[in-house]
Amino acid sequence: MYSNGVAPRQLSRDECLRLMASVPVGRIVYTRQALPAVDLVNFTLDRGDIVIRTDRGGTLAAATRGAVVAFETDSLDPVGQAGWSVTVIGQSHEVTDADEISRLEQIGLSSWAPGQQQNFIRISPGILSGRQLYALTAS
Repeated sequence: MYSNGVAPRQLSRDECLRLMASVPVGRIVYTRQALPAVDLVNFTLDRGDIVIRTDRGGTLAAATRGAVVAFETDSLDPVGQAGWSVTVIGQSHEVTDADEISRLEQIGLSSWAPGQQQNFIRISPGILSGRQLYALTAS
């Protein structure tokens, strides 16, 4: 038994993808000037990949072209001491195919960030892991 009354449970790949699809925001972790950087981004899942929109000339777009990145999303209930977290590590690449860009523009992914978010970055999960935490009930 865990001393704080919270038990973790490993999530299956399908559970991870289902939970990720239930939230609009995640965190992308990448390298900027040889240091780790984290940005909060809107995302969607498309064919099992994570897709984000960025400013074509922005730092995030430049830093993630062809890079290995991490992506994390979660949902937490501090009062109930419950929640879940999913982490993805994978190769990211800029979407350059005109037909693919046209299709992605139709899926309704928008960004909360200001400016022109015309660039799509796709992250293909190489490693996908998740944990769910829930409070244990007393018997």
